[in-house]
Amino acid sequence: MELLENVSSDILKLVCELEKLLKNIDNNTIFTKRNAQNRTIKQIVGHLIDSASNNTHRTIHLQYRRSPLNFPDYANFGVNDKWIAIQDYDNYNWEDLVQLMKYTNIHITNVIKNINTSKLQNKWISALFTSYTLEEMIIDYPVHFRIHLDEIKELIAQ
Repeated sequence: MELLENVSSDILKLVCELEKLLKNIDNNTIFTKRNAQNRTIKQIVGHLIDSASNNTHRTIHLQYRRSPLNFPDYANFGVNDKWIAIQDYDNYNWEDLVQLMKYTNIHITNVIKNINTSKLQNKWISALFTSYTLEEMIIDYPVHFRIHLDEIKELIAQ
């Protein structure tokens, strides 16, 4: 399906752009500049890994479990900051972290390209009791990624 190919392609382009950007950042910038959520660039990259991981699981579960699906929500109530802290992204080797971000996102593109299109209207219920279809979720993924990419660009430019 063209939608799945387009979303996958968009994600790959964003990953390539971010990887190039991250390869040239100095350590001081990685650790000291913070976004509105008080996250460093290193923590934002960790968050992108968590987003890829969580969305991979949601995408798979939404294709074989009963809809609507109540799946643990890591994005609300500050839980995503707990994920960042528990995984200790601050002390993660930078080159490894960048590669992990790259490959978890490459993996989700493969998962998206292989979605059973008859399942695109299956729904996930967030912790805020908002309902999202699998299709809406995958369309939003590159949008979410772009928000964080732009945020990193702004922090570098400061």
